[in-house]
Amino acid sequence: MRQTKDGILLNLRISPNASKNEITVSSDGIKVKITAQPVDGKANKALVEFLSKELKIPKTSIDVVKGHTNKEKTLLLRVFDEEKIKFLKEKFSN
Repeated sequence: MRQTKDGILLNLRISPNASKNEITVSSDGIKVKITAQPVDGKANKALVEFLSKELKIPKTSIDVVKGHTNKEKTLLLRVFDEEKIKFLKEKFSN
């Protein structure tokens, strides 16, 4: 996770077709399990919807900037509120 002028860049690994949606943070990095299948961008859409709910930020503030068809993804979270940034840093630190 790194802060830029455009927001926060978040590198993660997605596991589609999971039994439930969940976020795990370990020394290996951030992993997000999504129940959606990786077909026609459904997993990316589900990832954005899930993170929007979990992190309490609008879906329109989350973009997949790298890895659209890959399990390794980079997301841009357009968040500038100091409280929200602090919350994200705590959530994604291991």
